[in-house]
Amino acid sequence: MLHAAAIARVLPRGGGTERLGREQRLVFVMGSPRSGTTFLAGVIGALPGFVDLGEVLPLKAAVPELVALPEEEAAVRIRRTLERVRMLALVRGLRGVEQTPETAFVVRAVARAYPHARRLHLVRDGRDVVCSLLERGWLNAYRDRQADDVGGTYGARARFWVEPDRVREFEDASDATRAAWAWRRYVSSARSGDVFELRYEDLAADPARAAEVLGEQLEIDAGFLVELLSHVHTRSVGRFRQDLTADQLRDVEREAGPLLAELGYE
Repeated sequence: MLHAAAIARVLPRGGGTERLGREQRLVFVMGSPRSGTTFLAGVIGALPGFVDLGEVLPLKAAVPELVALPEEEAAVRIRRTLERVRMLALVRGLRGVEQTPETAFVVRAVARAYPHARRLHLVRDGRDVVCSLLERGWLNAYRDRQADDVGGTYGARARFWVEPDRVREFEDASDATRAAWAWRRYVSSARSGDVFELRYEDLAADPARAAEVLGEQLEIDAGFLVELLSHVHTRSVGRFRQDLTADQLRDVEREAGPLLAELGYE
């Protein structure tokens, strides 16, 4: 059942058995949730020769276990999972675009699984990400009895990415602190691997330039990207100035301030 969503999404793009090659230049779009990864993966997946695999749920469900495995073993499991999805959807001849945010935590294993893949890290101002996460409520205390798409619970419980010695602190923290915590952990984990980094704010400010940069990375004609990237939402850039209270902003800066500063978000 976990394969069904990805298969249903990509099956119409399969093109029949004549396309059943073994294209190895996959694209992994990673980053903190609510950073624009779904938008970017959808844009790339709409290009000729590509297909958006979405968030491959068997992979997403396995990440908490994969992070504890030796890198080579995790790589074998990642490849086995994705190749099964691609085979069942008849899209092994297309460049699959995988967009599970949690791949940030296994970025080096992903590189071993697919040495010829492109690993794109989309970074967005953590304060704007916090606004969006608070709006969604995934880390908010009141969501504790609800589950996500792979059966994990929402709310204040500590996820696999919370530092073991800080579990109680995470669960007792404010909603804004937990959201900032998530942004910090996803971003810092993605940056620990060999990734190409693209900023959401740069994409929103100049889609044509972003198309050039992305086209070079993917080794495709940037002209295919310009129109698609022009649909990026720009109104959410800097929303934290209106949406976060002074207390929430202090919580965010206390938890993620050093990484915000390192990335130049003043």
